[in-house]
Amino acid sequence: MNLYYVYSMLRLLLIVSLSILGIFFTYYLSTLTYPFIIAIFISLLINPFVNFMEKKGRVPRGLSVIIAILLLICIIAGILILLVAEIVTGTTYLAKVLPGHLTLLAMYIETFFVEKIMPLYNQLTYLFNNLESNQQQSIIINIQNIGEQVSSSVGNFIKSFLENIPMMISWLPNAATVIIFSLLSTFFISKDWYKFKTTLKKILPPKARKSGKTIFEELKKALIGFIRAQATLISITTTIVLIGLLILRVDYAITIALLIGLVDILPYLGTGLVFVPWIVYLAFSGSLPLAIGIGVLYLIVLLQRQIMEPKVLSSSIGLDPLATLVSLFIGYKLIGFLGLIAGPVVLVILKTLHSAGVYMGLWKFIVGKEK
Repeated sequence: MNLYYVYSMLRLLLIVSLSILGIFFTYYLSTLTYPFIIAIFISLLINPFVNFMEKKGRVPRGLSVIIAILLLICIIAGILILLVAEIVTGTTYLAKVLPGHLTLLAMYIETFFVEKIMPLYNQLTYLFNNLESNQQQSIIINIQNIGEQVSSSVGNFIKSFLENIPMMISWLPNAATVIIFSLLSTFFISKDWYKFKTTLKKILPPKARKSGKTIFEELKKALIGFIRAQATLISITTTIVLIGLLILRVDYAITIALLIGLVDILPYLGTGLVFVPWIVYLAFSGSLPLAIGIGVLYLIVLLQRQIMEPKVLSSSIGLDPLATLVSLFIGYKLIGFLGLIAGPVVLVILKTLHSAGVYMGLWKFIVGKEK
């Protein structure tokens, strides 16, 4: 056997093994150091402002970092206060009108039960009594099995929910700890940003430094583009919902539009978390024209999201629309709704590695030189 091919296969196996080990090691390390990873992202976000304050405003870098962090906290707190104020106003309104609507809904359900369900029940009882005894027994057994399955599923759900309550409560101190460590780490990382950058340049060889700089710049550009894309999609959804609700003359349209825009952040569930129960309630409460209008609005929101998401992501991140669509579908099939986020992220990383010449370097290492 030609030794050239043997060495090529060994080098390929070495790269595959190191890549798999690197992925597992990176994942394990990220579970231990995620507050500091968050701090690096925040430092990247505030670094332009810190540089501006330091150079143009002649403010010491440490003080510039503190001002930037406080300003970021104030912006986030301000947005949350506005959202909470709008939601409180809307929920206060709902608390006044909801009891009357629920009473009306109960009346409609009662009427539906008397006029539709009871006659159907009588017909089924008549048919059941005319069946043979073995057929009746078979139906009874099937009904019992369905009842046992439903009760078991409901019981498991309630048990799982109650068991997760302590975990959810224990998450609060952990979240506070993560926030504190992230903010402290952000201060130290951003304060000594260029010091760390210089140290890293000294450690890395020139070729690795050049490739690392390309990867860093591409990932930073992709991250900013991804955030911009999500903000654009949420803004479009909120605007469409607001216009639709104003046309339908729905009370507190701004509050509802902001709430729907907020839940649009959630992958897969998204706007359906608000629209679907709302449409069902309106249909049962007798407001059929409004239910149809909200249903049409929901379809418009879904269609624009499906059409705009690949286009906005591709233009913001710099990916081909078809490749973005494929990454969304594969990500969803592999890991569910989280894949709608992970798919484009993995595609960005693969594209970044290609731009940095990593694939070509690995291929040259695998092929080597045939003697």
